[in-house]
Amino acid sequence: MPYTLKQAAEATGKSKPTILRAIQSSKISAMKDDHGEWQIDPAELHRVYQPVTVRNAANETPSNDTQHPNLAYETGVLHGEVEQLRERLAQIDMERERERREASDQIADLRRRLDQSEQERRDGHRQITALLSGPKEPEASGPPPQRSMWRFLGFGRSG
Repeated sequence: MPYTLKQAAEATGKSKPTILRAIQSSKISAMKDDHGEWQIDPAELHRVYQPVTVRNAANETPSNDTQHPNLAYETGVLHGEVEQLRERLAQIDMERERERREASDQIADLRRRLDQSEQERRDGHRQITALLSGPKEPEASGPPPQRSMWRFLGFGRSG
């Protein structure tokens, strides 16, 4: 909200004639409203003249209309919100780190299982190869001896 000439003088600690001379010499840009009163943008005014400092028990605060009367309260609320957001961000970071560890552990376990499976496959392949290409038993010369079934079972002649 723009300052009037009087408000601009109070905000800077200067006199109304000083502010008016600054406007007339184009040090400060300002416009007249429908009632013929000067309207001075606070940023334009404070570009040339510093705001006056209001001393109170707590601190020194520049006085101008760009500040809200409940500035300290709002600042405290905003600091609280920022702190809550930081805490939430820290929680999200911890959760993501936990998920990364779990995924990494799962990948390591799957790799271990794959290696174990691959080793078992190789061992099985070696066994099959050994059975298929292993040494053959020598063949007996001639046909196997003929025995009677009775002798085989132990009912044959003894003697």
